[in-house]
Amino acid sequence: MRRSLYQLALFFVPLFVFTFCHSKKQAETKGRGPGGPVNADVFVVNTHTVSDDIEVPGSLLPFEETQIRCEVSGRIVQLNIHEGTRVTKGALLVKLFDKDLQAQLNKLKVQLQIKEKTADRNKELLSINGISQQDYDLSTLDVENLKADIQSLEISISKTEIRAPYNGKIGLRNVSLGSYLTPTDIVATIREVDQLKLEFSIPEKYVKDIQKGYNVSFKIDGGEKMHKASVLATENSVDQNTRTLKVKALVNEHHPELVPGIFAKVNLQLGKDNDALMIPSQAIIPQARDKQVIVLHKDSVQFVVVETGIRDSAYVQILSGLKKGDTIVTSGLMSIRPNSKVKIAKVHRLQ
Repeated sequence: MRRSLYQLALFFVPLFVFTFCHSKKQAETKGRGPGGPVNADVFVVNTHTVSDDIEVPGSLLPFEETQIRCEVSGRIVQLNIHEGTRVTKGALLVKLFDKDLQAQLNKLKVQLQIKEKTADRNKELLSINGISQQDYDLSTLDVENLKADIQSLEISISKTEIRAPYNGKIGLRNVSLGSYLTPTDIVATIREVDQLKLEFSIPEKYVKDIQKGYNVSFKIDGGEKMHKASVLATENSVDQNTRTLKVKALVNEHHPELVPGIFAKVNLQLGKDNDALMIPSQAIIPQARDKQVIVLHKDSVQFVVVETGIRDSAYVQILSGLKKGDTIVTSGLMSIRPNSKVKIAKVHRLQ
């Protein structure tokens, strides 16, 4: 019995060793054709238009928004603010008590009439040398002083009136007729809603891509329609805390769902390059400090260090290391060593 087992072992052990070695050799030479070249697919590098599509949060703002306040303290004697209505530029919104100022103005106007008549008489007397030049000059100086006082008083009276700074829509008012106002009190808020602004921020690496007139698309939260806006201006510097640049754009359309203050999702196509070199992502060989691709020259290969840019689901942009027309290997990368021979199995191109 032991002798039979021994004979079986002598037969099967060499057979097992031979089978293992043969399998290992086949694994090592897998993908190789006759003579040792590696069968591999290749990709011909060409230019293509690419951009980085990003979505950032934004907010809709009125084109102008002003808190209505008074310049002087006083009691409201006229209130022409109707909540939620539109007003035209220059319309009287609030009138404060000014009868005391009006009385002073009338008094000064009467004094001015008297002084003007006196100046006219002095002018006639001066022509016949009835008075001195100095007396005439003093009378004309009195006239000018009164005119200046009247102008100053008229300015004070104008400060008792609050007028609409532009065409807009009035919000909710915070005062009533007869209330006593001070410059710190907010009467209401007026907004120019015929045009809206879209405010958002972009990452600092895209600063060079946003210029005045750049068109953006956005959708409000809960909305179904895409809206358009064009960039009005950007902030002068990048925010050091968020590393973003604030941008304001003018909304180019009117729609019932576009309401000031609402949240918006802004879609941007930044970093656009019409001559980008794109290669399949699987062609990239990541290294500890860089990234490499295998470039095919006739039937031999060369490992080239590349710098990558924008990625999508299947391709990656090459910023440096390759040029248009280069042929790179996309399969069998683990079997290829420097100066290996490669046999092309299939050629791919970017459509």
